[in-house]
Order: sequence, then structure tokens, then C-alpha cells
Amino acid sequence: MTMCVTCGSVRHMALYTCAKCGMSVNTTCGACDAALVDATLTKDDGTIVEISECPNGHGKIKSPLCCGADMSCSV
Repeated sequence: MTMCVTCGSVRHMALYTCAKCGMSVNTTCGACDAALVDATLTKDDGTIVEISECPNGHGKIKSPLCCGADMSCSV
């Protein structure tokens, strides 16, 4: 678990796992230490990209990759 330094809430860390090899990583926001959450982003051409974003609005990143595919998240 981690505590958000902005709002003080306790959150479970996001755990991203590779479906192919089983490797996993935890991801948190560098600004507030909140666990990143899964989301999607629709690009101008209509394609959908999996992303991870800070629940406190500090930004978003492309979801982690492993074995050539997006890693899935369970919180």
C-alpha cells in the first residue's frame, strides 16, 4: 500500500503483469506516489492506446510493455 501525499488517502499499488512470461512491476506517480491506474486514450486516427495515469492529475504514460505486448494491471 502507499499513501497519497496530496490527499492522504491510502491506495493499493498498481501491479502490472506480463501474461506471457509472468514478470510484474509496480507503478506509482513520481509527484505524489499514488498508484497509477489503467485507462485508454483514443488517438486522432481512432486507434486506442492503453495508458496508465495518475489519479491526482499529474499526468499519464504509455502502459508498460513486456514480451512485445502491453502488461495488464490488477490493483
